[in-house]
Amino acid sequence: MTLALIDYQAGNLHSVENALRAAGCTDLTVTADPDVVARAERIVLPGVGAFGACAAALRAIPGMVDAMRARVIDGGTPFLGICVGMQLLADTGEELGTHAGLGWIAGTVRRIDTAGSDAKVPHMGWNDVVPLGDHPLIVPGEAYFLHSYAFDGSNVVATTDHAGPVTAAVARDTIVGVQFHPEKSQRYGLAMLERFLAWKP
Repeated sequence: MTLALIDYQAGNLHSVENALRAAGCTDLTVTADPDVVARAERIVLPGVGAFGACAAALRAIPGMVDAMRARVIDGGTPFLGICVGMQLLADTGEELGTHAGLGWIAGTVRRIDTAGSDAKVPHMGWNDVVPLGDHPLIVPGEAYFLHSYAFDGSNVVATTDHAGPVTAAVARDTIVGVQFHPEKSQRYGLAMLERFLAWKP
């Protein structure tokens, strides 16, 4: 099973790579080569930073978005987006202006609204992941979050609470995105990555 961990200068690559290897991935390539992505049997898109900057960095790699779409949307390859890598699945993001996402899952990434509460932004630290239904990768537990913006849209499969429900995971077809950081979520995160590596959607 070959896995492409996409390097677009916007992710916590070393930690995500280590976590995937700890979860049992033995054939992993950290890559900015769309040809490698086009052949991969699993694809992971990490992401740390502002939505617009991450979207621009991904699109700056010639052929990468097309290769991802061909492999995931057309080819049905299992895909995992982490943190901003999950947010980029949305149509648009509103961080520092309005920016186009991949448009794979309908929605907008908006600043977390904590009005009327004592909750702070960014949402940082351990919090519950509450599934909204059955999905083979998403189970109840505690995960590590660090974000100021959150996905608001369709295909939400889990939430967490931060001055109200906040999207923790989205999914459709062979695509899963998680707002939390599995690479920082200790046993819960490693177990989720193990399920992703074994997933046969």
